[in-house]
Parts: sequence; structure tokens; C-alpha cells
Amino acid sequence: MTAHEDPGDDESHARVFLARVIEPGDEVAGRWIRELGAVEVARRLRDGGPQLVGVTDKRWAGLCTRAESVEPGRDLEVAEKAGVRFVCPGDTEWPAQLDDLGDARPVGLWVRGRPSLRVWALKSVAVVGARACTEYGAHMAATLAADLAQDGWIVVSGGAYGVDGAAHRGALGAGGATVAVLACGVDRPYPRGHTELIGRIAEQGLVVGELPPGEHPTPSRFILRNRVIAALTRGTVVVEAAYRSGSLVTARAAQRLGRHTMGVPGPATSGLSAGVHELLRGDAVLVTDAAEVVELVGDMGELAPDRRGPVLPRDLLEPAARRVLAALPGNRAAAAREIARGAQSTEDDAVARLYELRALGYVERHGDGWKLTRQAMISVRPDRGRR
Repeated sequence: MTAHEDPGDDESHARVFLARVIEPGDEVAGRWIRELGAVEVARRLRDGGPQLVGVTDKRWAGLCTRAESVEPGRDLEVAEKAGVRFVCPGDTEWPAQLDDLGDARPVGLWVRGRPSLRVWALKSVAVVGARACTEYGAHMAATLAADLAQDGWIVVSGGAYGVDGAAHRGALGAGGATVAVLACGVDRPYPRGHTELIGRIAEQGLVVGELPPGEHPTPSRFILRNRVIAALTRGTVVVEAAYRSGSLVTARAAQRLGRHTMGVPGPATSGLSAGVHELLRGDAVLVTDAAEVVELVGDMGELAPDRRGPVLPRDLLEPAARRVLAALPGNRAAAAREIARGAQSTEDDAVARLYELRALGYVERHGDGWKLTRQAMISVRPDRGRR
């Protein structure tokens, strides 16, 4: 095909053409495609008119100029050599939840890896956060991802340094599945320092992006990429994020789409947790482990276990016996009558309970009085001051 090749009447071929001409998230172009179809929009851009509504003459001229050098056949050839396929709306592999983005829906996605993107997206969770994360953030991201992966969930992130990388590694280390959504061509991993990691993800999972082969990332492309992460998954977990973190963009996109939004709390003094805490003051849900994430995004009945402190021996006592035990002074012996008053019971009942407690090793007789044993002082009253 020539540099001015015709994208043809094939929907998929037209979308490959448009993926090179139109920037991700362009809602004006998305409306054109919805109203006229990808084939007609591609034809008008290739031929230079008639001009479509919603853009200035200058903007339309720029798009048409860009379209002149597009070679969709070449893009498909380069992609095939790199083991990359193009998936677009209407294909069996297209994840229907991306349609929730409306006119901001991707024109199509370039996918590297063997599994089905549609199937994997059905049970996926995004784990995102700060690039310059703390050791705590990296640990939480890796642990969350590993536990989610072991529970059969697909972990989705952006392939970046920090929390993203820790989440991918956690899932891979657990032998699980992970998806990296890039803001560049999937044949050109970014950041460069994650070339090996993204290669592992492509072998064990999926690498996905809107941009055609060879395209480089820009700040705006990173921001727009985040809407795909949010739409693709059932929910988004933010591990660490400052107030201006791009991961907050993902979380807010998830909220707009009606997805679950979750945050992992951090120290109140940490600027890297400030953005997460701001989310938690709003509609986001606090989570601390994978079970709590699954309770939100999973099926009905997948509940996190109740969180309790350790069961102490005194917890197994009957309420009346616990009241008598609590009524004993911590630093001296006391008469049964005094203990009964403190326990709000009769003296006879208090004495009966005291003998039970003596058999269990909690109290001992001191003449006519009763006193806590050393065992009781250590195990029964760690949370109370001396009387």
C-alpha cells in the first residue's frame, strides 16, 4: 500500500487508520464515529472533506494533514511481527465495559499477549498509585496484587515505576495474571527501565494500549490512558497518591463510571498518602487487604472475615465471673463483701465465683480476703490501670 492508501470499507481497517490520526479520548471524533461510522470518518479525513462539525478549520486541516501519511497496512504489519493484534468494538475480544466511556471510548486497542482481553477484564481490579512510592506503598501494592491474583483476580495497572510496578510484580510472583495498560505503542515499552517487566507481563499476561506501534507517551496521553484502566476493571484501588497524582485521575474516572473506588490508608503525616485520604473523605472505601477489596468488587456473599483481636482466656469466662474478676483490686486483697459490691452481686454469689476463679488460677485466698494471682495480673488486666 502507498502512503495515501485507502482504509477501505472494512470497519477494523478504518479504525486502525483512525487510531493513528485521532488522539486517545477525543470525544468530538468519538461522536463522528458514533454518528457516521468509522469507515465514513476515515474516508473524509483521507480525502480532506467535507469538514465534520465540532472542530475549527485549523484543527480539521491538521487532522487531514496527519491522515495523509497514515499507512494502516504498515501498522498492522509491524504489529503482527511484534506479536500484537488490533481489537476494536464489535470484535469478540472487545471488553463491553469500555463502551461505558461513551464518545471517549477507544477507537480500538492494540493487545500483546495470548489471553482474551474480554474474558480477563470480566474479573479484574486496578491497583494504582504513586511513582515515587515509599517502601510501605510498594509492599502494600505487591501484597494486595499477589493475594488478588491467588484468589483468581486479574490485576490491572499502568506499567509505571513505583506502585504500578510493584502491583505487576506481586501478581507475577504469585503466578497470577496481570494487565499493563500503556500510554504508548505496546511494541515500545515505557518506561525503558521496565522493558524486562513489561516483557514478562506480555508472556504471562497482557500488554494493552490505544496508540499504534512506535508511538511515544506524552503527559496528556498518560492522563487519558487512566480512563481505560478505570473502565476496564470492576474497581480501582489507590495505594499511595499525592494531591496531584495521576492515579487520582484513575480513581475519579472510576467514580464517574460507577465503579468501586478504594484507598489504602497511610500515615497522616505522609504527603504520598494525602491524596488517598482525600478520596477516603469522599466516596472511596477504605481497604487494607485483598479480602476487603473482593468484598466490594466480587460476587454477593464474598465477604471479608470479621476483624477481631486475639481471644484471651478471660473472654471465655461467663459474664458474672468476669464482673467478679474485674471487681478485685489490683494491688491488695479484698473481702468478699467488697468484691460483691463492685460486681453488683450478692456476697454468696461472689464467693461462688471466686472459688471458680481460684480453680482457673485467677485468684487466691489471703486470710479472709481474695487477691489476684500474678498470672491474672499479667493476662487479665493489660488494658486497665491499677486500682
